[in-house]
Amino acid sequence: MKTIPHNFFKESIKVGRRQLGMWLTCANPYTAEIAATAGYDWLLIDGEHGPNDVPTILAQLQAVAPYSSHPIVRTVNKDPALIKQILDIGAQTLLVPMVDSAQEARDLVSAMRYPPRGIRGIGAIVARASRWGGVEDYLHSAEEQLCLLVQVETKRGLENLDEITMVEGVDGVFIGPADLSASLGHLGDPGHPEVKAVIEYAIKRICTLGKAAGIMGTDPVTAKHHISCGASFVAAAVDTMLFTKAMSEAWERTIEELAK
Repeated sequence: MKTIPHNFFKESIKVGRRQLGMWLTCANPYTAEIAATAGYDWLLIDGEHGPNDVPTILAQLQAVAPYSSHPIVRTVNKDPALIKQILDIGAQTLLVPMVDSAQEARDLVSAMRYPPRGIRGIGAIVARASRWGGVEDYLHSAEEQLCLLVQVETKRGLENLDEITMVEGVDGVFIGPADLSASLGHLGDPGHPEVKAVIEYAIKRICTLGKAAGIMGTDPVTAKHHISCGASFVAAAVDTMLFTKAMSEAWERTIEELAK
């Protein structure tokens, strides 16, 4: 009998085991598969700022499936209909942006659960998530392997941080430095002292409340600092940033060599 894949990412953050990830914004399966061979614990398929839709997300889920890196999908918004589609194509961990209240968090939990515990539509018989009906107990066992991460990245979200974090069914809270800095009046300056202090407080508070904290930290020093504050899942790299840097440096090296 076919079984649902075990969500090792969910298991790891629940016990505070460090998980380092990479952001995927290129929206294609070839580069996603390259990333899956690099050794990261998780890969974030970005549907909010990356040019992704359901078919491109599906292709990337299929591309990374043979590897050990756990795929996470960031949805473009909080739409339950879209969440239903993303779950049906096989995503087990979702990161949902711009969660500002406990009620929004509760609505997301409901969108990920079948009735009577939630509102997720039942179509597993035609879904990749259930191996097209091959997982006989999918309707009853799916929830155990699903992981919900909510993104707090506004002043209002911070004001409601405790209530959001404590919502049953929320597995982790991810702090978004870029949007948070803008919301606090420091657009384009996530390194501002006020923003840094708020981020440190938020990470520690999330951990104190017994949930996993996550954040972006694309240089090793920043990533290490966030981990020292208690963050258990950290995005340590972004594919487009790596490609841009590597391509520019390769060009510069070639020009320097030709000029000798």
